[in-house]
Amino acid sequence: MKLGNMLRDALRALFRKPVTVQYLTKAAEMVPVPERYRGQIVYDKEACIGCILCIRTCPSGVITATEEKKVAFNISRCIFCGQCAEICPTDAIKLGSNFEMIAHDKENLIVQ
Repeated sequence: MKLGNMLRDALRALFRKPVTVQYLTKAAEMVPVPERYRGQIVYDKEACIGCILCIRTCPSGVITATEEKKVAFNISRCIFCGQCAEICPTDAIKLGSNFEMIAHDKENLIVQ
């Protein structure tokens, strides 16, 4: 009985469209990202008032205070939960749509 179900599912899968999307559909054309996608943190330093509410709510300890009473984000530890962006009273923190976060050095993954 299980072998019959497995064969039926395998044959159905052969004639369906693939579920995955190609990474680059055409040259220099990126894959469309859903509207509510939580990507790399976008930080507006000028809008930040230094209230440090984001530091208190970050579950993974990504956000640290700087000497200018602003914040810095260590993206290598971020889980992209969006709690910092939700609690920010001035909307200085937003989650962008960029999903390409590669770096050869961890220092390049710090957003200030």
